[in-house]
Amino acid sequence: MAHPSLQRTIHVVNTLAEKILIVHCRSKDDDLGGHAVAVNESVSWSFEPNLFWGTHFWCNLAVEDKRISLVAYDEESEYKTDYWFVCDDGVYGRDRVTGVRTYKAAWKRVWPRW
Repeated sequence: MAHPSLQRTIHVVNTLAEKILIVHCRSKDDDLGGHAVAVNESVSWSFEPNLFWGTHFWCNLAVEDKRISLVAYDEESEYKTDYWFVCDDGVYGRDRVTGVRTYKAAWKRVWPRW
């Protein structure tokens, strides 16, 4: 059982206007799989950080023809994000200590291959 002070929970929240968000997150040890997240819904996972080797989770986000890749959790980062809000203009992270939201990533358009 994880120690309550060490356990972390990360949330990816779909705040897009009427669009399904595809979220696929993983670490070097765990693939959390792909999830179709409805508007105003979220996907979340909990874990206990590895204090010796570090813990990193990254996510690929997709909606229609746009993509974002981001580091969803990095224990070594000074910015400790617990909530990711996916919006029409990009992704905002909320610092778990201060509660401040910061713009983190813009959508990149993926062109079809012909």
